Amino acid sequence: MAGATDGGDLLKTPLHAVHVALGARMVPFAGYDMPVQYETGIMAEHKATRESAGLFDVSHMGQAVLRAENGSHKTVASALEALVPAGIRRLDPGHQRYTQLLNTDGGIIDDLMVTRGASSEDDGTLFLVVNAACKAGDYAHIEANLTGGVRLDPLEGRGLIALQGPKAAEVLSAHVPGAADMAFMDARPAKFDGIDIHVSRSGYTGEDGYEISTAGRDAEAVWAALAASDAVIPVGLGARDTLRLEAGLCLYGHDIDETTSPVEAGLTWSIGKRRREEGGFPGFQRIYRELQDGPSRKRVGILPEGRAPAREGTVIADENGNEIGTVTSGGFGPTVGGPVAMGYVKTTFAKPDTPLQLMVRGKAQPARVVKLPFVPPGFHRG
Repeated sequence: MAGATDGGDLLKTPLHAVHVALGARMVPFAGYDMPVQYETGIMAEHKATRESAGLFDVSHMGQAVLRAENGSHKTVASALEALVPAGIRRLDPGHQRYTQLLNTDGGIIDDLMVTRGASSEDDGTLFLVVNAACKAGDYAHIEANLTGGVRLDPLEGRGLIALQGPKAAEVLSAHVPGAADMAFMDARPAKFDGIDIHVSRSGYTGEDGYEISTAGRDAEAVWAALAASDAVIPVGLGARDTLRLEAGLCLYGHDIDETTSPVEAGLTWSIGKRRREEGGFPGFQRIYRELQDGPSRKRVGILPEGRAPAREGTVIADENGNEIGTVTSGGFGPTVGGPVAMGYVKTTFAKPDTPLQLMVRGKAQPARVVKLPFVPPGFHRG
């Protein structure tokens, strides 16, 4: 097993020393020195998350608070609704929502999570979590487009830990009373063995689980307490990617970017009914048109035949060899037991069971369109 790198000029999360001590193989990722896998290996980490619980350091993600100076939820929610297609004004206290920052053409600048505080003291604030590679640009874009009386406060140096898997609730409940009573996308402040945290029942593996935001100084203590459970093993970026691919979840910069709309990407569910009718967000004309007439292309799940994986950039063709799209994510699915992929195809070829050809190493490999996700979700709906 390769040891940790020294990181050079790369940024380090509050848990960097923990990864080094565990003998993780470290790689540059979004400007950070991050663990891609531990000594157990990607396959074991993936399996443990599906069957028990995996522990992830996602502190490289951007955490920020959007704040209305008058303390009004309507004010801060309206400011964010001018930038995203989700309904934020009617978001209940203590709940989280997935959405996207859009450009003027309806393309996705980034996807993000938005949480309304659980208590009345938090009214007028929204907690945001954005992708690591995009956070500087996201912050600049948000700040440049905010209405008066609303400001963005990045939370630098905080820890963010994800505990994912069917045993996550049991493990976290030993440290956070009432954690098991939370439903999917619930969020609230809590005490973890006396440590102040903010916890949401969410994640990006397709499994039940939680994301725990902590002060940087407390991240190691929270990680150590969770890792002490026999049900938990640490998981790196490698298995995080295979897990989210099997779950049919988009990776920014691969499956979604500034050329793709939420409708093309199969994210229409994240656009509230009121927003679809009223608009008021960037790119509404394109999105309204695609909702009415259908997009010219769609993101689909692809199941290749055989054992050879189709990687990002692989050309997708129809049965006659005509190019109809491109693979955006692909690899081996450990739970599926074979290769899986996602990509965009012309809408006429997006129906499940449509036969395809994947041009892998210059040879046509048979495949078919399948409904996403590849693995049934394990979210706790309550």
